[in-house]
Amino acid sequence: MVSEYEIKKQICEIGRRIYDKGMVAANDGNISVKLNDNEFLCTPTGVSKGFMTPEFICKVDKDGKVIQANAGYKPSSEIKMHMRVYKERPDVNAVVHAHPIYATSFAIAGIPLTQPIMPEAVISLGCVPIAEYGTPSTEEIPDAVSKYLQSFDAVLLENHGALSFSDSLQNAYYKMESLEFYAQLLFISKQLGGPKELSESQVQRLYEIRRQFGMKGKHPADLCPNAKDGKPSCHGCGDKCTCGKEKEHDLVSEITKLVLAQLGK
Repeated sequence: MVSEYEIKKQICEIGRRIYDKGMVAANDGNISVKLNDNEFLCTPTGVSKGFMTPEFICKVDKDGKVIQANAGYKPSSEIKMHMRVYKERPDVNAVVHAHPIYATSFAIAGIPLTQPIMPEAVISLGCVPIAEYGTPSTEEIPDAVSKYLQSFDAVLLENHGALSFSDSLQNAYYKMESLEFYAQLLFISKQLGGPKELSESQVQRLYEIRRQFGMKGKHPADLCPNAKDGKPSCHGCGDKCTCGKEKEHDLVSEITKLVLAQLGK
């Protein structure tokens, strides 16, 4: 079993990675790891994630209250956001919040990452929605993020940054790295005239590969009504799903026919 000290070292290492990759500036970002149902390790406020050592790391309970913290360190005010993820996603053991440049730019522009442009992104993330803006350190952000927790493993935070979560700290970090790489490729391809998206059949083959791999976590393909019926599901997040809309359109058409019939037309 991995000791708390080793987990603290891992948190510091991930902090260095997101700092070195330019995913955070100054004291931005925060990281947490679940030890058990009532104990969590998290990064402190007001400290650069690129220069942490194990003694910086704090321990809090499920309500975000301090269990242990060395003098001069206290948990990030964003811990509320992390706790909401753990509360609503029991399968999650680690959360990473950062401000990666390309992904955050999409969040600022109000553009979710929904275009299927590369196999790895489709399999790992599917697509990434934007959680509505909330004031940092308040319940507004947790409330906004909550809407997407049951269908995604990463979300953009409007005018703020990005959040990723998974069954391990390493995987939560990889989600963040994949998210930023996806955003960067999408941005550059748009400058080159627009990306050539994968076809629906190509996306379906990638979904099948994901199922064969038995990958953990949530995936936006589950949002599609067809997925619950064991049928192929469309790609995209939220309102980009067309299956439900087709059913709605059919229902409206039938009602219209009945009304016209009653009117004798």
